[in-house]
Amino acid sequence: MQLVIRPDGSVRCLYGEEIALSELGSCEIRRASHVEPTADGRWTADLGPVNGPVLGPFATRSAALTAEAAWLTSHRLQA
Repeated sequence: MQLVIRPDGSVRCLYGEEIALSELGSCEIRRASHVEPTADGRWTADLGPVNGPVLGPFATRSAALTAEAAWLTSHRLQA
């Protein structure tokens, strides 16, 4: 898990369960996207909650999740 610690002491990360984030202090967890199936059985990652694009469609949910994580890491985990 990549933790970005800002100069003001706040921490930003892509949520995972590798560590208990509550150990760092109070947490605010927000949804960054919605990974959902399309009508034809493919998958998209809608990053609208963070003013991002809709990624996909992808053949599998895991491919959509991978693309979601890559986009969030490169666009939202900036120091």
